[in-house]
Amino acid sequence: MEVRRVVTGHDDTGKAIVLVDGIAQNTRRREFAGTEAALLWVTDEGPADISQSIDRADRQIATAPPHAGTIFRMVDFMPVTPEMEAITQDQVAKEIGVAHAHNARHPFTHRTKSIDYALVMSGEIDMLLDDTEVHLKTGDVLIQQGTNHAWVNRGTEVCRIAFILVDADEPPAWKAGG
Repeated sequence: MEVRRVVTGHDDTGKAIVLVDGIAQNTRRREFAGTEAALLWVTDEGPADISQSIDRADRQIATAPPHAGTIFRMVDFMPVTPEMEAITQDQVAKEIGVAHAHNARHPFTHRTKSIDYALVMSGEIDMLLDDTEVHLKTGDVLIQQGTNHAWVNRGTEVCRIAFILVDADEPPAWKAGG
């Protein structure tokens, strides 16, 4: 996966400069799910500290954003295979470090305590919810609010999605068993 990442900042005099310009280096491949992701940026606080010159994507982090923080990543979803769908839900939850719903309809089902902004950059994908699903294609956007979901690429081409996850409060529905 190659994603060009340009990060701007300031020099010691306050002049706007480019801090990073190159292919994102923090990538991760998950064979079980047929995904490859590039971590592009992470914030650990809100409001975000924009005075630092460090590369905030140079770290290991689970799927969900840090408390009061954000994550920006690009993910390529490969077409799903029967072998990928044979994984257990517990294995998925452990691998990606997020909660999963009990008795979910698909092993990839999970949720994050976040509001997720997703933009389908290329390809097509199905987002499975508890009882329904939505087919998304290039140019579609999704705003997801802590719902149980699974991403399943039933097509023949890679689907690339840009995700921005923002930490959120736990919804009351989670406490009610949703």
